[in-house]
Amino acid sequence: MACIRETRNGVNALARVFHATDGYNPALQRILSCAPFGNDESQWLAKAPSFSILAWLPLGPIERSPSMESLPTVILKPGEADRIVAGHPWIYRGSILRSSRPPSDGEPVQVKDHRHRFLGSGLYNSKSKIVVRVLSPERVEVDEAFFRSRFQEALAVRTRRMGKAASMRLVNAESDFLSGLIVDRYEDVLVVQTSSLGMDQRKGTIVNALQAVFLPRTIVERNESASRKFEGLPEANGILAGSLEGPVAAQVGDLRFEVDLLGGHKTGLYLDQQVNYQRVAEMSAGAQVLDCFCFVGGFGLHAARAGAAHVHMIDQGAEVVAAAGRNAVANGLADKCSFEAANVFDWLKAQTASRPHEKAVPRWDLIILDPPSFTRNRSAVPDALRGYKEIHLRALKLLKQGGTLVTFCCSHHVNAPLFQDTVLAAAYDARRILRRVATYSQAPDHPVIPMIPETEYLKGFAYEVVR
Repeated sequence: MACIRETRNGVNALARVFHATDGYNPALQRILSCAPFGNDESQWLAKAPSFSILAWLPLGPIERSPSMESLPTVILKPGEADRIVAGHPWIYRGSILRSSRPPSDGEPVQVKDHRHRFLGSGLYNSKSKIVVRVLSPERVEVDEAFFRSRFQEALAVRTRRMGKAASMRLVNAESDFLSGLIVDRYEDVLVVQTSSLGMDQRKGTIVNALQAVFLPRTIVERNESASRKFEGLPEANGILAGSLEGPVAAQVGDLRFEVDLLGGHKTGLYLDQQVNYQRVAEMSAGAQVLDCFCFVGGFGLHAARAGAAHVHMIDQGAEVVAAAGRNAVANGLADKCSFEAANVFDWLKAQTASRPHEKAVPRWDLIILDPPSFTRNRSAVPDALRGYKEIHLRALKLLKQGGTLVTFCCSHHVNAPLFQDTVLAAAYDARRILRRVATYSQAPDHPVIPMIPETEYLKGFAYEVVR
């Protein structure tokens, strides 16, 4: 307990309390907010002889906060706080000035700027490039009540933007201020990914909160992403709660899809395209449609349902092509669809091959390109752009005049202007002039927080061939 009675002793006492509590003490903060110099310790000590602390200082004991005093404090270097104040949750090793004590991996910490101003609280991991993942600009206990509250907030966003969709992403990591946690819903089954150590250590608490808020039949863990190794985490796959036998039949858009949640791709389906499936389908009435990188048929089957004359779907994986065929049968669309397991690059190259002075004969009214990401890091962007240009060049050669090319890029490192420039470069080489007729982004259950650029990754365009 520190009691302030006179000027110089008072300043020294405040400075000692400031260090002892790493700058956090409710009463001290109220005092500092009234002070002529705020919590700038150097100003306090320099100006001590020239003012009377008794003129404004509330006398009496300063209360401490035992729960927050026990937390390690991570102090940021000068100039590193602005990004955190703006809302970005990642703190890299190079941004840290010092810590009050070495935190344990996965332990909650409080974060302050170099002037000891509180910025937020988060979870620590020395093994990761992202040493601290900030969860809140306030002091919070990362317990079941915390997760329940965040899940309810996330659900409210989806209810407003996605209506009564039976399948959707319920929690999208940084987009929902839960860095390192993804939760997808397929009917009454939830699929969880924990890509950070702090979240992985709290899986039991997360499962309890998910059961309380969403009342699922089953919760499945799909923790096989490559990012886990950067957190010092092993792969994990299995059932966390309930039971599951065989694939789940999930409603996505207007159709039912077979989803293998234990052995299939990632957490099941590409839910970020759910809204785009229907938007692209609106262009397909009466069209001959080529769906490249079709996966289990999201775009192609919605096009067939919307009245396409015929849809040919191609993907390299024989298993996903077989699943697309079963989905076509289940939705009564098999007579409009054909399927082929092939490397899309090789297929397009073969279709556009011609002898000198000959041209490939365009045969498609609508071509859809929805490839996987061609780059996982910034250094691979030049190679990715060459790949994007090649598939667009060959696709444009197969598209009829007046036909439509719908194309997507899911790499965060390739922004929309750069992606469009790549498409236009391919159009120049193909001697085609394009009219842009639509733009696309990720579905609203994958919210975009502009101050966190990593939350915006999916971009797409529809171009009509003018001539």
